Amino acid sequence: MLSVVVPVYNEERSVELLYDEVASALDPLGRAWEVVLVDDGSTDGSFSALTRLHARAPNVRVVRLRRNFGKAAALAAGFAQAEGDVIVTIDADGQDDPAEIPRLLAKLDEGFDLVSGWKTCRRDPWRRRFFSRVFNTVTGWISGVRLHDMNCGLKAYRADVVKGLALYGELHRFLPVLAFERGYRIAELPVNHRLREHGRSRYGLERYLRGFFDLITVTFMGRYRHRPLHLFGGLGLALGGIGLVVCLYLTVLWLSGSAIGHRPLLTLGVLLVVVGMQFLSLGLIGEMITTHHEERALERGRDELHVDEILS
Repeated sequence: MLSVVVPVYNEERSVELLYDEVASALDPLGRAWEVVLVDDGSTDGSFSALTRLHARAPNVRVVRLRRNFGKAAALAAGFAQAEGDVIVTIDADGQDDPAEIPRLLAKLDEGFDLVSGWKTCRRDPWRRRFFSRVFNTVTGWISGVRLHDMNCGLKAYRADVVKGLALYGELHRFLPVLAFERGYRIAELPVNHRLREHGRSRYGLERYLRGFFDLITVTFMGRYRHRPLHLFGGLGLALGGIGLVVCLYLTVLWLSGSAIGHRPLLTLGVLLVVVGMQFLSLGLIGEMITTHHEERALERGRDELHVDEILS
């Protein structure tokens, strides 16, 4: 089974055309497939269009969110309802080409767990292309996942990649990073990108600022979730070490007879030592919380194993 998850927001004129194109791309493959359309609180006639599509196509499933929660929540809802062992995501605006789906699936069969599309010839205004390139470069530098187009809506996943992910905020932009941190194999494939024929883009430049904060969240949770002392302790030792050197320098001056009480450097040195100790303490507290959580998870796993043995 192949599941195609499509987040929809005010795309009344595009959804039926998109389904027809998906059908043209997938029917020749000779495998069962479904489309999960998630209405993310549309304010136009999108839900009516989805209802009509569901009535004429038995392999169409429709999920309706109470209001507009954002693309991450829409994808999470679609992933939860998808029944396929392979999941493809595609945007509903018609810019992603469904004819590329078989190529993504073929790349997935080479042994990868996630294949991300790369819009090599992007049909968007130059400002979006420029800021997208900067965003992808910074994301690759910080996360270590080197993709040309991190936020391409056209992707193929094995189902176990996305089933365990908690998506919220703007984290849908970093699905390859989240998968990479869990040890999955990532690949990228150039795909066709088309001009938008209906509707308009609802993404502004502010999304890149939100994306930067989410990148910090993803990086921290991926690298330091189970070892917070390595981050906070490192910062604490660095700041505290600098403060200690400053204080030792001022101590030497004081022993030589110089007055140091009026020097701003004294305040800086003491402040760095105190802040360093606070970071170190924060890291230790984080380690205590992480250890407690891991111990509780281990106890729950043992209880479940014990129950399995009894039931067998």
